[in-house]
Amino acid sequence: MGKPVVHLSDDDIAVLKESSLLVGRTLAEVARHIAPGVTTEALDRMAETFIRDNGGVPGFKGLYGCPSTLLISVNEEVVHGLPGKRVLKEGDVASVDCGVLMNGLYGDSAYTFMVGEVAPAVKQLLQVTLECLELGVAQAVSNNRTGDIGHAIQQHAEAHGYGVVRELVGHGVGRKLHEAPEVPNYGRRGHGSKLQQGMVLAIEPMINMGSKEVKQLGDGWTVVTRDGKPSAHFEHNVAVRPGKSEVLSTFSYIEDVLKERGMALEKRSAVRS
Repeated sequence: MGKPVVHLSDDDIAVLKESSLLVGRTLAEVARHIAPGVTTEALDRMAETFIRDNGGVPGFKGLYGCPSTLLISVNEEVVHGLPGKRVLKEGDVASVDCGVLMNGLYGDSAYTFMVGEVAPAVKQLLQVTLECLELGVAQAVSNNRTGDIGHAIQQHAEAHGYGVVRELVGHGVGRKLHEAPEVPNYGRRGHGSKLQQGMVLAIEPMINMGSKEVKQLGDGWTVVTRDGKPSAHFEHNVAVRPGKSEVLSTFSYIEDVLKERGMALEKRSAVRS
């Protein structure tokens, strides 16, 4: 028997949005400092200080034994990369996943950054993955199902020849970081858990340039592509609403910094109006 789905009040959702926005502001600090020559542990230390200085608690640190505030996954690392002595290099891409606990509710968001100039094919992977997120978010409306979200993501990714990771999924988020339901990035329309107002979902496409196959490294955390090709990961917190979903997290703070630095991804919309 699965875990019961949690429904939050509008007041709770407003509080969760504050946590999610602090995640966005933290990731904007990462955007300000990420560059060739920077270590992943330096970014992690900076993020922890920023979250605590702004009234939050790192949502990942200590949870399930996680030793860090951020999870930073570089190139072929899909998710759950542990910060350390690794020095970022020109042409790398780094998925930075961050959680915040504030006033009893979690925010959880991720963004994949380009480190300096990256290959055009890798930049295309990032753009398509961001579009997958947008398409998935658009399906998070009352009376749809999790399969509608997964289907939209899968169709767009596979149309570009990319692999959609199966072993790792999105999830509900609320008073716990991981709540029911699971939100796969693949699926069939009309299948899966029914979406209802008051549910908040962490929708997070994990898309590989090559095969969908992944494996876990010996550290017990880092998940990498089996073929060694790059992966991308973006994540929003989304409140299920009638007619149109409400995105509680934001990339706008990140994008403002990246524009200032001349590092922004081209904005493209995959959702038809």
